[in-house]
Amino acid sequence: MGLSSDVNVLGRTLGQVLREQEGEAFFELVERVRALVREVRAGGDDTELRALLAGLDARDAGNLARAFTWYFQLVNLAEEYERVRVLSGTRGVRPQSIEQALTELKAQGVTAGEAGALLARLDLGLTFTAHPTEMRRRTVRNHLVEVAHDIPHLDGEGLERVAAHVEALWHTPELRRLKPTVQDEVKGGLSYVASIAQALPELQRDLTRAFRQVYGQETDARLPLSFSSWMGGDRDGNPFVTPEATREALALHRERARELLLAALRQAYTDLSQAGLEGEADGEAGQEPYRRELRDLHNAIRDGQPVDLVPRLEALKVRLEEDGQHRTADLLLTPLLTVARVFGQHLVSLDLREHSAQTGAAVARLLAEAGVEPDYLNLPEHARQDVLTRELRSRRPLWPAGEALPEELETAIGPIREVQAATRLAGPRAFGRYVISMSESVSDVLEPLLLAREVGFRILPVPLFETLDDLTRAPQIVWELLSVPEYRALLGEGVQEIMLGYSDSNKDAGFLAANWALHEAQRNISDVCRRAGVRWRFFHGRGTSIGRGGGPASRAILGQPAGTIDAGLRITEQGEALADKYSHPVLARRNLEQALYGLLLAAARPAGNPPAEWTSAMTRAAQASAAAYRALVHDPDFLPFFEAVTPIHEIARLNIASRPVRRPGAPTLTNLRAIPWVMSWTQNRANLPGWYGLAEGLKEIGPDLARQMYREWPFFRTVLDNAQMSLAKSDFLIFAEYLRLSGEHRLAGQLRAAYDETVRLVQEAVGAELLEGEPRLRESIKLRNPYIDPIHRIQVELLQRARSTEEGLDEYERPLLLSLQGIAAGVRNTG
Repeated sequence: MGLSSDVNVLGRTLGQVLREQEGEAFFELVERVRALVREVRAGGDDTELRALLAGLDARDAGNLARAFTWYFQLVNLAEEYERVRVLSGTRGVRPQSIEQALTELKAQGVTAGEAGALLARLDLGLTFTAHPTEMRRRTVRNHLVEVAHDIPHLDGEGLERVAAHVEALWHTPELRRLKPTVQDEVKGGLSYVASIAQALPELQRDLTRAFRQVYGQETDARLPLSFSSWMGGDRDGNPFVTPEATREALALHRERARELLLAALRQAYTDLSQAGLEGEADGEAGQEPYRRELRDLHNAIRDGQPVDLVPRLEALKVRLEEDGQHRTADLLLTPLLTVARVFGQHLVSLDLREHSAQTGAAVARLLAEAGVEPDYLNLPEHARQDVLTRELRSRRPLWPAGEALPEELETAIGPIREVQAATRLAGPRAFGRYVISMSESVSDVLEPLLLAREVGFRILPVPLFETLDDLTRAPQIVWELLSVPEYRALLGEGVQEIMLGYSDSNKDAGFLAANWALHEAQRNISDVCRRAGVRWRFFHGRGTSIGRGGGPASRAILGQPAGTIDAGLRITEQGEALADKYSHPVLARRNLEQALYGLLLAAARPAGNPPAEWTSAMTRAAQASAAAYRALVHDPDFLPFFEAVTPIHEIARLNIASRPVRRPGAPTLTNLRAIPWVMSWTQNRANLPGWYGLAEGLKEIGPDLARQMYREWPFFRTVLDNAQMSLAKSDFLIFAEYLRLSGEHRLAGQLRAAYDETVRLVQEAVGAELLEGEPRLRESIKLRNPYIDPIHRIQVELLQRARSTEEGLDEYERPLLLSLQGIAAGVRNTG
């Protein structure tokens, strides 16, 4: 069976369940709506469709949205299995694999020694974050996992089990009654670790064998991979991430790591049954020395004791190889050793993240209470730095030992105390870094060091530059930071991480200007770190949508400026991306190898500046693009228009995350978080954050130069390829329905004209129709439209009803939220 056949069988199964559970009349309603939508999309009249939807009561409207949503959930599973099937059947060297990367490096003149050194200095850090684009309850996901297991057996007994789960799903509430807790988010994110753990040994063997195949040499290089998490440590705007929540997250990490390690140790114990060789000096001949070592390690892990796990396993591997048992070492011990290297006893490194305003307030309180500085927050920047550096030179704590902290300080210092305790139990990798949101000055980066000193713990701060202005000033701030002797002493030989925010820069200045600001910030910060003699690593705060830095990871990595990847990269993995990439070991292996492919090739590129003609053109283009974008979003009529034509208020009612959709303050575009901003525009299919303003930039560049830049410049090619995806997923036939919610509005025509012009100019620059080079994605969009169109139209109908009376949202809340969920499932890449 193939994808088309699987989709048909799953669709028929859903139809059968709808007939049985809701009756023939409802099934006929579903089929009639689907037929009418197809006619309208083909150019037919929509009078009958509008009348039919207008006549539905809230229950039927909700069930209709649910029916099409479940179709998408099943299609997503079928597409996922098709990817697994294709990957499992691939023979030879896969494109964008580790072997392909090494082959290309060798062709570029990279020697075996240089390739080994490259692998040794790099780290690809993937960071799980609890963003609300994965809206499904865990109960629902568990049913879908069971359906996925049976898709290979749809021609046999598996079909009946699929029908049973679909039947159960139809009567399972999709919507959460309560917002998920921080612990719920931690558990949801960690649920993907098991499939990643299964993929890692295969990847390690891929690396070893690829090196042998390409260079004809053995290598002891290990996978340059690590995993981190923000769930339970990200306090920025989330009052529920308390010190207790952080402690619970760290305990969950240790528990899952223990489970993984014990299972791997038991398997290795079963496999390594060899007796000792004759004549061994330690008297183990005839016994099972490998098992004895594994048993000792198992018992230590079981009892929660810190243990030098990796060194002892590596020594065991050496011993096997010295005994001539290379296959045993490669195939039977590698799974355990790889899991131990990557996950250890900590599982993932928990970052702490806080807004600079909050750390500043906590430091001000600490300094005032200690009688050091009564009015820290009103000091100019140079005076703040003087106070901080003077205090950092001292080791004395500012708060009396043993005395309870006031709540304001406990919420700031408590999480640091918790990660300190976790490192004692699970090793130093239990804690990652301390990320400072909205870093605007050197003092913002130094302040957490003072908080950490209160508990006697060393942290390495990561400034997060988010807005366009912050990205522009970032190189100067990093230079000033690295010029502070007290800070350099703390950094030592460590790696300076710098986090770049895609969300707020895009919301601030639009798609093209944000991408160019990120590009230039990386080039200039890299130059600063080189001059300062410091190793560095960029941390990319990417979302899943194009407007928030989304798109294929390998393409994004290859689009990084040459010479800006030093110690590797960190990347956030958010929301639905976790399910899309890591729900199956085969998919996890593929996504990780593609990311490593991009990292190896991008890191090997020597530093160098693009041609001046290109950078000059991009600077002009970014300015023109930002001006066009800001003219739109700063238009006095824009905010009411946005609130009318998107379901932003309804998204705020959806219990999909522990974090509020806005930062504190009166509702404005500025304090609206980027995820609901982007999600709102994907719901109505305008996808504005992923393309608006690009046309003005391309006009500034000119068609001939744009074509040359697209052919020869990986960064520019990545930008336009991501824009193609965003434009292709936009649908102004659907957006026109949402425009009815705003009445006759002058901005509607402006957006339509801007979209058409952007499509024309992008196609002119790439020399092809949208997504001509990605036929599978084009086909997927085409396949989904007839099924997602009804949910859009139902949503518009319900929004009209809900907004017509003051209590309307309460009456129509459930079907509206079901429609939000259905569109997210159909469109994907929502935030």
